[in-house]
Amino acid sequence: MRVAVTGTPGTGKTTATAALVDRFDANVEADTSTSAVTVDGKETVDELTADDICHLNDLIESESLYTDVDEDRDSVIADMDALESVVDDRAPVVVDSHLAHHLPADRVVVLRCEPNELARRLRERGEAAEKAHENAESEALDVILAEAVESHGLESVYEIDTTERTPDDVADRIVDVLTGEREPSAGTVDFVGYLQ
Repeated sequence: MRVAVTGTPGTGKTTATAALVDRFDANVEADTSTSAVTVDGKETVDELTADDICHLNDLIESESLYTDVDEDRDSVIADMDALESVVDDRAPVVVDSHLAHHLPADRVVVLRCEPNELARRLRERGEAAEKAHENAESEALDVILAEAVESHGLESVYEIDTTERTPDDVADRIVDVLTGEREPSAGTVDFVGYLQ
């Protein structure tokens, strides 16, 4: 099983996924493969190690899995075919990135954040005001949510509003998706008022 954790930059993907391993059996050996169980006909995860989590942005940089550099946006253009091939070879259970929903996945967790808070977070981590505003608008327009639903279907998409949640709380909610304790919830978060 693969779970993609995606969302607009600044929603908390990397921080929350980094905390996932602590939520599973602390005694699991690092080289133990992930096991899965079935709940109501759906595969779920009952163990998770650090090797089971792939931060796609780090992988893109470390393996040079990009085709070009966008100087204006200070970012790279990912080579999605090469990225998918490398991820498939590594077979992680959880992949996180604003691009994760473009890869095959059984479940997609879309982290959401109120656009004003999102812009504040991005500016605090050094993003230009223009880029922060662009991402806030994208969040209000549900861009990543719409892409995730189009690629994976409503029955596979789970929204989590991170606006007033700690990273640990967000990680707990992602665990609920991994273990089959949370129902799909696409369309439950609405930030369109930001655009008015």
